[in-house]
Amino acid sequence: MFRTLTDDMLVAPQITVADVAEAKAQGVTLIINNRPDDEEPGQPAGDDIKAAAEAAGITYIAIPVTHAGFSAPQIDALDKALDVADKGKTLAFCRSGTRSTLLWSLRQARDGMPVGEIARLAGNAGYDVSMIRPLLDQLAGQASGE
Repeated sequence: MFRTLTDDMLVAPQITVADVAEAKAQGVTLIINNRPDDEEPGQPAGDDIKAAAEAAGITYIAIPVTHAGFSAPQIDALDKALDVADKGKTLAFCRSGTRSTLLWSLRQARDGMPVGEIARLAGNAGYDVSMIRPLLDQLAGQASGE
């Protein structure tokens, strides 16, 4: 269920409280919820997943991304979360994993990772970043001083 972007970054569709144990078993030390609560009837509550994560010794951070799109503060929040994360893997999730992958991609581009490499890693995990390619190119250009 968890898809690998890098050795230390996993993404997934909506997880449940039961999935937290599997995350722990796979070395996850940080769970990032990119899904707003009440986006869909019946989805697990973020507070329930947070409680399960904390009980398992996993840090939990919510950085909701709505269908309105991405913003610089969301990228900053992801950057801060990953910078303070304990050694181990990070698992980010949303409804399908796409928003989590796209937010990770934006952060990577802003930090200077080549866009082709971002697209390759996302593609290997089953996600397509072409819908935000112009923004990735812009952020990568800013990172390289262009």
